[in-house]
Amino acid sequence: MSHPPGKKLETRERILRSARHLFNRKGFAEVTIEDIMADSGLTRGGFYKHFNTKEELYAEAILQFGCDGPEPWQMAHVDPSAGGSEMARMIVGAYLSREHLDDRDGSCPLVGLPSDTARAGSVVKAAYRQVLEMMTRLFEINLPEGQANARQSALSLVALCVGGMALSRALDDQGLVDEILSATRSHALAALGAGDQTRA
Repeated sequence: MSHPPGKKLETRERILRSARHLFNRKGFAEVTIEDIMADSGLTRGGFYKHFNTKEELYAEAILQFGCDGPEPWQMAHVDPSAGGSEMARMIVGAYLSREHLDDRDGSCPLVGLPSDTARAGSVVKAAYRQVLEMMTRLFEINLPEGQANARQSALSLVALCVGGMALSRALDDQGLVDEILSATRSHALAALGAGDQTRA
């Protein structure tokens, strides 16, 4: 019996949502198709009606980041009507916030998966690179006008934000975590020509 197109799309979205959360939480290698389907409330057999491989699912799931509506931690810090350097400052504030740090399931896939991705195949690496390019482009188009070497500056901001968040996730000392987030935010904002106008 075939399902209506709307139902099939809804099921596919459930699988993608579960996959993104599990990949963020456990990494690409540790998550099985069974894990994803169980989290979605579905059986393994249904997986192949929507995706050919786990790699294909991973690619689509992480590419939804930033494309499929903002996460709660983004909404708390970013005014979608802002633009230019104000938008770049808001992105830094959102990325280096406590909400993002604590949101393991919905966080940026660049934070939790670098070493995992480095050991993966070309499909996974290509999807990871595309997310990095999307984030870089978002900074690049919102840097202060006339900034020299905009792409280089944008790549530096991405590395600073992702690195600061990855280090913070790995630590068990919350005081040090707060210091890292604050220092990273201050340096990122200084690179944008602004003081620390965001909350932690």
